Amino acid sequence: MPTLQNPIHSDFNAASTAAEVMAGVDLTGKIAIVTGGYSGIGLVTTKSLAAAGAHVIVPARDPVRALAALAALAEVKRVEVLEMDLMQPASVEAFSLRMLNSGRPISLLINCAGVMASPLTRDGDGHESQFATNHLGHYRLTCGLWPALIAAGAARVVSVSSRGHQIAGVDFDDIDFLRRPYDKWVAYGQSKTANALFALALDKLGRHRGVRAFSLHPGQVLTSLGRHLSSAEIAAFDVLDEHGRQRLNPEIGLKTLEQGAATGLWCATSATLATLGGVYCEDCNIASINESETGRKGVARWAVDLEYAERLWAASEQWTEMTVS
Repeated sequence: MPTLQNPIHSDFNAASTAAEVMAGVDLTGKIAIVTGGYSGIGLVTTKSLAAAGAHVIVPARDPVRALAALAALAEVKRVEVLEMDLMQPASVEAFSLRMLNSGRPISLLINCAGVMASPLTRDGDGHESQFATNHLGHYRLTCGLWPALIAAGAARVVSVSSRGHQIAGVDFDDIDFLRRPYDKWVAYGQSKTANALFALALDKLGRHRGVRAFSLHPGQVLTSLGRHLSSAEIAAFDVLDEHGRQRLNPEIGLKTLEQGAATGLWCATSATLATLGGVYCEDCNIASINESETGRKGVARWAVDLEYAERLWAASEQWTEMTVS
């Protein structure tokens, strides 16, 4: 199968930080939206984009909490918080309409919010919550904002996936665990594969309108994303040293928040990616296809399969009654 997953020359690497990637980048006058932009990697992303001159809009299920988290930023005057819940279609629609009615073009949409390994719950339509939040919520948001993305002239949509996509592809026969037993890690892996397939399909649909899409693995960073994990589960990932502090080794994916945000920011701003949309990235480069001899580095073939991507898009279009054109 032909693939776009060919690493290129990059000025950055696994240890690069957000500040290094953004050095010299000028986003003055640009509008950026960052879901999950008030905690963890998302917060670093918001700060970095605002420091580069962008006006950053942070959708939040809990605006009070988001405002409190963002209040300490030196760039807080360039950050706006608006209410939105990815699990609630009506909330996503209301946010999207508010943005469209404001008449502001959107240059960057960074889909960073997510849940991981959560207990089985479902949205109002019966979809499993990790798939509903990590994929369908962002699918609805992107489709709802489409006219504003086109209006920017040259826009990028960046979806934060994860190396966890290697756990599972999308089970098109039972995405919502209606027949198979629920496994929180399989559900997470499926939703992260969906992030990569979404970017691949979106880029094919959007490139002729000036919208390019990317997905990425940020690295393993201890954030609130792991709130559903027990201490034993976290310890099993071997991310802590003997003193209970996070181990750092960027080459194997153990990164600081600043390093974890770097690849997403590179996808959002790098001039070298101007004609290379639809790819899955890691360590500030396009990832190669994962092979057994490379360990966990790279992207699984099922996550960059255009046929699967188009099949997922068709299913998402049917479920949400939304698409782009």
